[in-house]
Amino acid sequence: MKLRPFTLYLLPVLVIAISSSFQVRAANDQRFKTSSPFATALETLQKQIGYTFKSIGLLRRAMTHSSFSEENNRALGILGGYVIDTSVSLRLLNKDIDISPKDLNRRVSETSNVEISCAVDGMHLGLQKVVRVSPKTNSTVPAVVCGAFRAIFGAIAVDTGKCDDAGDVFLRVHSGEVGKALPF
Repeated sequence: MKLRPFTLYLLPVLVIAISSSFQVRAANDQRFKTSSPFATALETLQKQIGYTFKSIGLLRRAMTHSSFSEENNRALGILGGYVIDTSVSLRLLNKDIDISPKDLNRRVSETSNVEISCAVDGMHLGLQKVVRVSPKTNSTVPAVVCGAFRAIFGAIAVDTGKCDDAGDVFLRVHSGEVGKALPF
């Protein structure tokens, strides 16, 4: 009879120890499981742009079109568009503070143009193969690719809390030349 109180204390300890062991094994097994094709594509994309996300969920969202999910890249794309415009404007003004407003606006517009520049940069990164869309949506449409491209830089700005960091990544990806895509 004296063993019962000891057994009552020992049983919860054993349950905790066994369940902890299973949790550790499950965590170790997660490291050895193969990644999904989407996760692999996100890893490759991070290497291409030269930026590793602290929160990979932001890049996942940036690569999700509104036709695929309500949690999509639209808001990040808006922020990314502003990041691109600001970084291009700053770069042009640093080169020539006397640039006319008309020329500045034209050059910024060229960089933001969906079909001339934005989608071209996105296609060079292969975003048409990465962005998640519904089966009814064509991922190669310039607006889809450009939205994903812009959303990357919005996601970087949110990830770092700094638009300047996102602008620096954009300028590297864009090859530092306004209006010309980076050849891969």
